[in-house]
Amino acid sequence: MAKTKAAVRVRPLYDRVLLRRLDAAEQARGGIIIPDTAKEKPLEAEVVAIGDGKRLDDGSLAELTVKVGDTVLVGKYGGTEIKLDDEDYLIVREDEVLGILN
Repeated sequence: MAKTKAAVRVRPLYDRVLLRRLDAAEQARGGIIIPDTAKEKPLEAEVVAIGDGKRLDDGSLAELTVKVGDTVLVGKYGGTEIKLDDEDYLIVREDEVLGILN
């Protein structure tokens, strides 16, 4: 059974993880306003839901390392972006997660 933190309508399958990107702190220098389309995607994300685990060659499931509520690092262009209830989410495989922040 997938573990979810919030009532999210999407349950990731197998070794996939549902993430919500965390906004980076904005810094305006010299009064220049940077439009949203020119900003870089944040690398940090919060784990919202996880799948059941990775299916191994022998048919068993390996438990995922990441847990719901973890703050993780992900690549700028990894995963698949989806929009639910006017909020952006990202679905990635667990092996696309670069690290867990303490």
